[in-house]
Amino acid sequence: MEYTVEAGGPLLPFLLERVRGSRNHVKSLLTRGQVAVDGKTVTRHDHPLTPGQRVAVLAAPRPAAPFPVLYEDGRILVVDKSAGLLSMASDREKLRTAYRMATDYVRQSDPRGRVFIVHRLDRDTSGVLLFARDEETKRAFQDQWDALVRRRGYLAVVEGRPPREADTVRTLLRENAAHKVYSVRSGGKEAVTHYRTVQSGSRYTLLEVDIDTGRKNQIRAHLSELGCPVAGDKTYGAAADPLGRLCLHAHELRLTDPFTGEERVFRAEPPRGFRSLTRPGR
Repeated sequence: MEYTVEAGGPLLPFLLERVRGSRNHVKSLLTRGQVAVDGKTVTRHDHPLTPGQRVAVLAAPRPAAPFPVLYEDGRILVVDKSAGLLSMASDREKLRTAYRMATDYVRQSDPRGRVFIVHRLDRDTSGVLLFARDEETKRAFQDQWDALVRRRGYLAVVEGRPPREADTVRTLLRENAAHKVYSVRSGGKEAVTHYRTVQSGSRYTLLEVDIDTGRKNQIRAHLSELGCPVAGDKTYGAAADPLGRLCLHAHELRLTDPFTGEERVFRAEPPRGFRSLTRPGR
């Protein structure tokens, strides 16, 4: 915002009459160097003003984010979560989580800011993760999640090649005492996974994967049972770890905005190495 000085006087009273917020807030604008007079930064509260001068209040510098921010507004924050990072706290890890890091990020610009979990990604899966900025938005997404989500798209680098170029896997999944998920004939929860081949090398294949259900470790279990486990996934039978991480990435989230009805699409670029591993001839 920019203002023209009509009557002389000290800078602080001039700002207090025009800038919304408490006295401490206005003083902090000066302390942080967000006020300029005729294009020059001024930090003194008693800086004298003369008629005709221009006083500008500058926007705060954008805080540094601990992860790539794909999109943010007053209602949502969408980030590209890294592999190895929990979405939210567990019994063993309460501090180093995407939730805590997102909270710290929004509080750099708003000390009372909050984020709310809308959905989760497994610890070892990277990619698009959406947070709500208020409880109303959280409830709007969570209460209608299955109806709102149009696509949850993943990229997976797998060992070998699946039996078909494209197919749908539909099974019942159950989790055993060791927390490993596997298919059963009865007594499990339905899981539906679609895949298609994008690129194949001599050892690895890049797959585009879509899920209709969001069961724990669903993609990992289904691809392993097809004989082509996700690269780096020792739990589900992978023989090697070529990138030092699980090669599964949530690259697209497509959904309907619960407030406007508009389609929203959020994408995260494929991690480095996914395509080079599956380059033909390699």
